[in-house]
This record gives sequence, C-alpha cells and structure tokens, in this order.
Amino acid sequence: MSDKTDEQLVENQIVEQEFNALLDDYLSSNHRRKVELITRAFNFANQAHKGAKRRSGEPYIMHPLAVARVVSKEMGLGSTSICSALLHDVVEDTEYTVEDIKSLFGEKIATIVDGLTKISGGVFGEQASAQAENFRKLLLTMSEDIRVILIKIADRLHNMRTLDSMLPAKQLKIAGETLYIYAPMAHRLGLFSIKSELEDLSFKYEHPDEYKQICDKLNATAYLRNTLYENFSAPLLPKLNELGIPYEMKERVKSVYSIWNKMQVKNIPFEEIYDIFAVRIIFDYKPGMDEKKVCWDIYSVVTDLYRIRPDRIRDWVSRPKANGYQALHVTVMGPDGQWIEVQIRSSRMDDIAEKGFAAHWKYKEGNIEEDTELDKWLETIQEILENPSPNALDFLDTIKMNLFSAEIFVFTPKGDLKTLPQEATIVDFAYSLHTNIGNQCIGAKVNHRLVPLSYKLQSGDQVEVLTSRSQKPKEEWLSFVTTARARTKIELALKKQRKDYIKQGEKLLTEAMEKEGLNDVPGFFDQLIAHFGFAHADEFYCLLGRGDFTLPESLKRFSKDKSDFSIVRYVKRALNAVTNSKSEAKEPEALPEKSEEIILDKKKPYILKCEGNKRNYVIAKCCNPIPGDEVLGFVDNNEVTVHKRSCPIAMRLKSSFGERIITTKWAAHSTTSFPATIEIKGIDRVGVLNEISQVISQKSVNIRMLHIDTLDGIFTGQVEILVHDVDEIATLRNGISKIKSVKSVKRIDR
Repeated sequence: MSDKTDEQLVENQIVEQEFNALLDDYLSSNHRRKVELITRAFNFANQAHKGAKRRSGEPYIMHPLAVARVVSKEMGLGSTSICSALLHDVVEDTEYTVEDIKSLFGEKIATIVDGLTKISGGVFGEQASAQAENFRKLLLTMSEDIRVILIKIADRLHNMRTLDSMLPAKQLKIAGETLYIYAPMAHRLGLFSIKSELEDLSFKYEHPDEYKQICDKLNATAYLRNTLYENFSAPLLPKLNELGIPYEMKERVKSVYSIWNKMQVKNIPFEEIYDIFAVRIIFDYKPGMDEKKVCWDIYSVVTDLYRIRPDRIRDWVSRPKANGYQALHVTVMGPDGQWIEVQIRSSRMDDIAEKGFAAHWKYKEGNIEEDTELDKWLETIQEILENPSPNALDFLDTIKMNLFSAEIFVFTPKGDLKTLPQEATIVDFAYSLHTNIGNQCIGAKVNHRLVPLSYKLQSGDQVEVLTSRSQKPKEEWLSFVTTARARTKIELALKKQRKDYIKQGEKLLTEAMEKEGLNDVPGFFDQLIAHFGFAHADEFYCLLGRGDFTLPESLKRFSKDKSDFSIVRYVKRALNAVTNSKSEAKEPEALPEKSEEIILDKKKPYILKCEGNKRNYVIAKCCNPIPGDEVLGFVDNNEVTVHKRSCPIAMRLKSSFGERIITTKWAAHSTTSFPATIEIKGIDRVGVLNEISQVISQKSVNIRMLHIDTLDGIFTGQVEILVHDVDEIATLRNGISKIKSVKSVKRIDR
C-alpha cells in the first residue's frame, strides 16, 4: 500500500511540475493574464482523467499538458487555445459532455473541444468512406475556427514524440498519415519548425537505418560547416555592424527528411547536396519600421562583399508566400568557393516563419482583420467540401493539391496578381478568375503569344484567357489541371453534362421504340443493351445522348435476335487477348493460394519466404522491392503485397488503410532472383562498355538488359540485372564505380 502511495506522490509531483512549466510558458508571452481560467481547466481535466494511463505508463493528463505546452510555447496561442488543449480528450474519454464544458468554460472553448471531439481518433478511420468523412469534418471545423486544426496538429506532434511505446505496425500507420496529411497542413499554416519535426519523426520510424546514416553524416561534417560559417561571417559582421541595427546571424542546417527527400528526387548521394548549410540574418523588429528597406540594406552589404547567383534571388518580402512566410533569400559565392544561401528577415517575420499564422495576431494593431491568403484557401476548401469526390482517396488527393505546392505569381491583362501552384495551367488560371471563364475557356494569350489550354504557366507571365460560349469542360482537362478548385469545378460540370446526356439518350430511345411499337415488348430494353454489351443503362443512354453511339435503323429485329454477338464484347475479348499475351511474356510469379488463410500476429513481423516457385507474398509492381529494402506488407484479399516503405503508393495505403498494414521481414533468398536496374554515368571512351560488362560477369550477376546512350562525350547506361538482395547491388556498384571515367552508379526504380 505504501509503495502505491509513494508512486502516486511521485506522479503528482511530475504532473505539478509540468503544469507549472505550462504557466511559465504562458506568462512569458504577451497574452492577457488568464491564469485562473487555465488553472480551472487543468484541475477539471486532471480530475476527469484521474487513474487513466497512457500506453507508456505515465498519467494520461501528461498528454493534454504536453499538447497545451506546444500550443502555448511553439505556436504562440493564448488562454482559449490552452484551455481547449487541456480539455481536448475529456468529452471523448470520460462521462462529461460538450454542454458541461460550455457551462463551465464558455461557448468558445466548448466549440473548439466539440470540433476536436468530432475528428477524434485521427483524421482517418478504418474504412475509406470513414476516412473521407472524418477529413471532411476536420476541414469544416477548421473553417469555423482555425484553432481546432492548430490544436489537432499539436496533439499529433506530441503523439509522434512519444511513438516509441506503440507497436511497429501502428508506428508505420501513424507515421504514414502524419507525412501524408499533418506535415503538409502544418506547412500550409506556416508552422515551419513543427512541419520539419513531424517530417523528421515520421522519417525516423519509416526508415530508421537511413535516418541514422544521415544523422551520422551530419555530425561528421559539422566541423566543416562551422569552418565554412566562420570564414563567411568574419568579414561580413563588421559591415553589418555599421548599419546600426540590432541583429543576430546564425547558421541553419537542412532537416534530415529534407536532405533524404532531395537525395531521392534528384537521385544523388548525401555528398552531392550543396544546400545543407545556409546563413540566417534576423534583425530586431520595431512597430512602424520599414522592414522591406532594412532587408534590402542588408542585401546590399552581403552582395557588396560576395558575388551573387542571379537565378537564386527570392523576394518573399514584397509578396509573401500563401502560408504567410516573408524573407529575402539570396545565394552568394562564399570565400571557400561554395554557394551559400543567405536568408534575411525581421524578428517579426522569423516569428511568423516558425509559429505560423497564429503569430500574425501578436503583431496586429487595433481590431483590423485583414483578408489573408489563408482566408482565400479556406474559401477554396469550402467549395471542395460542397462537391466532394465520391472516392475517399481522390478526395484526399484533391485536398492535398491545395496543401503542399510551391507557388508562382501570374498577372491578368489589367495587372492584377494571382497566386497559383507550380505546374498550374491555363485552365487552372481561368478557374481562379471565375467558374464561367474556366468552363468556357478555349485557349489563352501568354505574354501576347497564343498557347493551348495545357500550357504550364511560369512566374511573371501575363495571361489573357480566350473563351467561347459553345465550349464545355472536357474529360481530358482533368489529366493536366493542378488546382483543387479547377478539378472540383470540372468534375461538377462533367457530372451535370452526363446527366443531360442520359436524359437526351433516354428520350431518343423512347421515341425510337414508340415509332416501332416496341414499348410494350417485355424485356426488350434489357435484351437491347445486353446485345450491345453495356453493363448499365446509364452508360448506354450517355453514349447515345452524346452522339457516340447511333441506334440501328430498325429495332424490331432485336426483339427476335437471340444471338450473343456484340461489337463491344468482341472488342473487350480482343483487348483481353492482347493483355494475356503480354502477361505471358513476363516472368511468372507464384502467388499465395487463395485457400490459404493468412494469420497475422501484429506483435511479430510477417516473414517473406520463397520456397521453390511458391511465394507467400506478392511484389508490388509500382516499386519492385527486393530483399534488403525496407518494406511493409499490405493485406488485401488474403494476399500480402510488399511495398518499399518510401513508395508513394505505400504512403497512401498507410494513411488510408492503416489497419491492413503489417511489418515484414525478409527471409533468406539465396536461390531466388529479383530484377533491379542500375544507372551508370561517366565520360565516354573506347572500351568502357567492355569493362562494365566484365565487372558484372565477375560478380556472377545475370544481365537481362543493357542500354547505353552517348551525347557530347558523356555516356548514360541502364543495366537491368537479376540479384538476390541489395547487398549484391552494393557490391556491384562499388566494383563499377572503380572503373576509370565512371562518375556515378546508382540503383533506380523502373
């Protein structure tokens, strides 16, 4: 009994210390002092969660306290948000209701807690339809009060910080949906430091080995970066001091996930990433100061001393990013012969960059509420919510189009500025102006030059959209639009068009049947559409109404014709024959027997075995993993499909079907071969191909295909080989890289 009492006392002390730390965070901010309200909220939550424990064994109240500290210290929010964070699990996990919260803490806090309760259990449920519905709820509550999503992100951040206590399969699921939704959401809301931490933590659990390798390399090269910074800053500091403005200069190191992501996108090793290091100059902000002028004064000092790279100047001071980010970026040649990015911003801009839109409120004067880019974004979200895609994954992807995209700035003929995502086309621009302009656009003049609808816009383009009243949105537009607004409007218009075509087709058939007196013939219509190979009546009516299908001159013969002839069936049969012949040419792959039941133990990894020709798994064609790759399993129709953890398809599966994700482990595959492709680049010379072939044959690796192109003295080769695991590829790469004139050897996905 005494041991339990002592344990309780220790727990109470820990909880008390954490609460006092929260109050210290709050009192060091410039918010109004509502300590009594926060204390009441804490005492209420502490009592409500009394006796409850987290999976890690600590008292449950430590989680709401940690979330409240993130909300206060890292987001800069005030007492309403802190109280809501403390109370965010009370309604879901205890007997208390939203009405109880409302009577004790008021309307605002109750509304936020209610919003957080509606989206409880994460953005995603267990089924696709539930995922889309939960995500829709999240966005709706976010548009009512942005603090709902800010607290939800804080909640996810603390869950990620304490993910160690979860089972491996659960870790993959949570890390996957964090990277898929929460990190982009934090980015869009300007929470840069939180976004980076969410990405790094997700990466740590999804790719632990690669995470450790990059961390080790960053630590190993820290001395070189410090030397580079010292050499760069030494002559610059006296010049900056002459400006007479208080400032701070520091180095910034790229996040682990950003480094890895760049390595993947550009297919380059760690050693070839040159923007790991940057210099940040932050000057003190005073109300009423001309921040833009000070930024350019500092820019002048830097560029007077160092030579600039003209294509790497980014002015986000004059025109902030959509997430509120402001800074002036310039890349210069440092004294050690390396390009160095310099980021110039005020302490106000730095606050907004780290804490996001919440920091805007700190600097607002009076009661003026400005129309921000965030408000425009929320309006777009509302439009999508009005006409959501019936497919849950498509719906999530449509939302993501608006969450995480680099921006370009485009001008109308009158000089108005429009912000669009990179890769945006004429159609995207047209819909950003007005729905009718988008629906009727036929082309455009960009910088007075005629371009097609699929033309990708560049920053600074001046665009005049050309329209026609006879134009209607086309299905093919969906293949090149990039904005969620354009996609939603096109899909809505196509849906309406389809309804009109079905109506018209129905009318045409009815008239034709009446003309020949076939209205009363039982089963005639079913026989007719079956004859032409249509599965659904709507499909038949739509093609007929659109003019893509014409009725024969006489329908009467179909009431007697019992033959199974069908043009559509004939075409389908021909296509199937082609598909089958192609698949037969591929290497056969044995799949698990359908009758075998896969029994999974979530606590143990699923062993991927291959005995003879029979495998207990299926290789995903999207990423073609081989033994040694970090992989996960997806259970579907009593089969385990194996994906690389970094595969984009796997990311969607983790986010959307988390309960069907399992951890996997390769068994020894000494007799089974897997296809892989390596890319070799180097300086062309006589005999280099022969040397490459010799190295491959010496390593006892079978070549399936070898293709080499040369251009201007440089060769690029792709070799498809059969290997047992990734170690064989590493050995082969090392051997080929030793050949004189070979500059790079890397594995690529085909």
